[in-house]
Amino acid sequence: MSTIRGNLSINSENIFPIIKKWLYSDHDIFVRELISNGSDAITKLKKLEIMGEVDLPEDNHFKITVTVNPEEKTIKFTDNGIGMTADEVQEYINQIAFSGAKKFLEQYKDKASEDQIIGHFGLGFYSAFMVAHKVTIDTLSWQKDATPVRWESEGGIEFEMGEGSRTERGTEITLYLNEESYEFSNEYRAKEVIQKYCSFMPVEIYFENANAPVEEKKEEVIDASVDKDGKATEESKEDEKKPEPINDVSPLWMKHPNDCTDEEYKEFYRNVFHDFKEPLFWIHLNMDYPFNLKGILYFPKINTEYDSLEGLIKLYSNQVFIADNIKEVIPEFLMLLKGVIDCPDLPLNVSRSALQNDGFVKKISDYITKKVGDKLSGMYKVDKENYEKFWDDISPFIKFGCLKDDKFREKMKDYIIFKNLEGKYITLPEYVENSKSKNASDDKKADKAADADVVDEEKNDDSQDYDAKAEDEKTIVYYVTDEKQQSQYINMFKEEGIDAFILNHNIDQPFITQLEYRDQTIKFQRIDADITESFKEETKKKDEKALKKNSETMSKLFQKVLGKEKLEVKVEKLKNEKISSVVTLSEESRRMQDMMRMYNMGGMDPNAFGGSETLVLNANNKLVQYIMENEKSEHTPMICEQLYDLAMLSHKPLEPEAMTKFIQRSNEIMLLLTK
Repeated sequence: MSTIRGNLSINSENIFPIIKKWLYSDHDIFVRELISNGSDAITKLKKLEIMGEVDLPEDNHFKITVTVNPEEKTIKFTDNGIGMTADEVQEYINQIAFSGAKKFLEQYKDKASEDQIIGHFGLGFYSAFMVAHKVTIDTLSWQKDATPVRWESEGGIEFEMGEGSRTERGTEITLYLNEESYEFSNEYRAKEVIQKYCSFMPVEIYFENANAPVEEKKEEVIDASVDKDGKATEESKEDEKKPEPINDVSPLWMKHPNDCTDEEYKEFYRNVFHDFKEPLFWIHLNMDYPFNLKGILYFPKINTEYDSLEGLIKLYSNQVFIADNIKEVIPEFLMLLKGVIDCPDLPLNVSRSALQNDGFVKKISDYITKKVGDKLSGMYKVDKENYEKFWDDISPFIKFGCLKDDKFREKMKDYIIFKNLEGKYITLPEYVENSKSKNASDDKKADKAADADVVDEEKNDDSQDYDAKAEDEKTIVYYVTDEKQQSQYINMFKEEGIDAFILNHNIDQPFITQLEYRDQTIKFQRIDADITESFKEETKKKDEKALKKNSETMSKLFQKVLGKEKLEVKVEKLKNEKISSVVTLSEESRRMQDMMRMYNMGGMDPNAFGGSETLVLNANNKLVQYIMENEKSEHTPMICEQLYDLAMLSHKPLEPEAMTKFIQRSNEIMLLLTK
């Protein structure tokens, strides 16, 4: 074969700089591209063997070898696949942007399946020039009497091609690294990149370091395993003969779910995600029609106090790593999970780093969403005990999914559960039904008291009360956000037999807002938002007038003592006389404040927006009775301050200065008791 020199046939004079600098955002991607090309070459040869086009020896062992030479600053990729003739090198290498894989499939379209052809990308080889100033190809075709070919190019524009010296079928590509890329001739760096992209490549990958002291390593192995006579054992000799591939050609997701054990799932999770907390459970995806998709999605155990709600889903195409968390394929709410998804049918772009926008991708995304919904709803139906056990960990994920995906919300709406004050899990419809039953019972008692007092009631204009009545008809769903901070309110609720949900996650606030929007018959209200009628004694009209007058008097007193002109004070007769004072903040005001804090709206003070707290004094408490009867006493201002701080403590933590004063005042009060 005569030597051929020439310029590479490039469709556009600007295409190579684009390939070299912009097509691939990560320069280490060349490892994936060249190993993938080798895998393609082996896959093609396997198909030719199946179709009877070629006879391979029984001891044939398909493999790809990556060899680094730190001294010469080279990295070499060798495969024993289909190889290339001079004409094929001219067609596939010299004419850039032509896909060898596509040509192969067209030639054998009636005989071969596309499933195992990784490359549909003609430009992958040229990623080598992102890191190399010189690239050589030594190749020998599978065809009988084929002549070996050597191809060489410096800079990627001009090439030289002639007869080579390779004697074994396959292709060897050598990269002479440029100064900025010497790192890839380092054994540990090269292995790191191979593990990143090719851990599960369907062809075995072996790694070699050309500068490694091979003889010393052999001696160490033999010395480490000798018999009583000092001779190397058969086991040690066997170890020398069989190097191990650095990848797993049969990853767990490629197996049928029935062939996988729980321990294998857990081990795979630990190895891939380096998370040694066991996953709660997992979903094994295995679909062949109408598209090919396999994978495993894990539900990790979330420590809500420390961990961020961010998962990691790795996307593969024919066991070749593409990218993490591709939003077009993985619905946003599933990003909280960890897992792998392998879909050979994905319409990837030439760099394999992004997806072409088409409806097929949406179908894949919808399928994944459906399978997750099926798994969760199925668990609720047949394994409710475990569903409840996992609920605290999976509820943020499910609620986020309901907020983000209408189809998922429809699928899961009947399987949302809430932990109540008794630590049991119930659904929202169950809570509403229980609440209506209790309210019906309370209404009967209230009606009897109202009948005795009906003469004193004044009739109001129905038109003025319409909106209030509509609001009253809604079922109030009480909830707790902090069991410790709101413990006094919780005790009040338990004493009256009123239930509430524990909603202590950040996602709960937007989630209950969605529930209210979807169901106009319910209204969520935190337990410290109001003092319900259940906590109050039944009062007649004349008592109500007295309480109203006391409220006006106490408002003026507390406003003056505390220096809070806008503070509203109400005097009520609470059933529990041990409770002296509580603070309430309307649900609307508190949600507005929470929203402002969440979004940090313009640096505004959330506490100055949307209303202020209401101080409720218990007229049945002796301390409150004292200040109402002794408004002019020298101790009254101190008691007023103490009552206010006590109420605030059960509502939210005191500011540092207020807490200091509260402690000092508590000491003064105790001293008074000793006199």
